[in-house]
Amino acid sequence: MSTDPSGRSQGRHWFYLLPQDTESARLLYAARLAEKAWKQGDRIGLVCNPGEQLEAADTMLWQYSPESFLPHRRLARSADPCPERVGLMTDHPSPDDWDTVIVLGNTLPAHADRFQRLALIASSDAATLNQARTHFRQLRELGIEARVHDARRAAGSNQTGH
Repeated sequence: MSTDPSGRSQGRHWFYLLPQDTESARLLYAARLAEKAWKQGDRIGLVCNPGEQLEAADTMLWQYSPESFLPHRRLARSADPCPERVGLMTDHPSPDDWDTVIVLGNTLPAHADRFQRLALIASSDAATLNQARTHFRQLRELGIEARVHDARRAAGSNQTGH
């Protein structure tokens, strides 16, 4: 990972905006991103809200594809050792422990500017989009211009015949 003149890492930061308005769509997209990173040899941390979202993410990683699953571990604390290359957590991951961090939870991880890769996934649900806007502003305050992949536009143009 390269650094800028201030010594801050120059990672890759993405926002994925999905046309669906469901949590299950977000979880499925996160599982697919995690699998892609896993196949590239990355260590992947998924940051979730405690409770239902963590449970659903855990289930999704085991069952999202009939052909595969992602071996993973739930961590009580993100600082706990994780023998698997995929870890589910509800607190702030360390940039030294994870190559790719996927954020599903409400809180942007501390040191978000230090991760090699950071992906935030938002559905079209109003509350989720508002949280994504907050995360986007927080990243800008850290000097990060995240790339936005807005699948809502593509879905809209396909539906209207454009």
